[in-house]
Amino acid sequence: MGNMPVMSADQMSIGEMLSATVPMARTLHLEFLETTPDKAVVSLPDQGEYHNHVGGPHAGAMFTLGETASGSIVLAAFGDQLSRAVPLAVKAEIAYKKLAMGAVTATATLGRPAADVVAELDAGERPEFPVTIEIRRADGAVTGEMTVVWTLRPNG
Repeated sequence: MGNMPVMSADQMSIGEMLSATVPMARTLHLEFLETTPDKAVVSLPDQGEYHNHVGGPHAGAMFTLGETASGSIVLAAFGDQLSRAVPLAVKAEIAYKKLAMGAVTATATLGRPAADVVAELDAGERPEFPVTIEIRRADGAVTGEMTVVWTLRPNG
């Protein structure tokens, strides 16, 4: 995201921005279904070229889906801070719970109130905050759970 242009939401949606600036999001043909400061929903269509050995989405594709959903909510919640801080993923953990088949959808939520994160940034700190993600298949079963810890690195 270091090369991400600063632009307002009326110029380009977060999904369009990520598709334009993050090659993996384009490569996997991710679909941005909802992006608000409270929730981001991103879908990975069923694509044979990204299947694993049992015919479902590859673990790496599911990881990218979850990480992209987490980045979407980070941009929605903290897009107004991009002039003074760069969002960076610090660490990530994923658990594959059930066999995923077909299209899968990731739903990301912030693990801390955005106002608390901004207050730390205002205090000259480099805040860290978790984003939790659930990955579900079409029947609603949770196939993966993921947490990505993000930071807002102050510029300069």
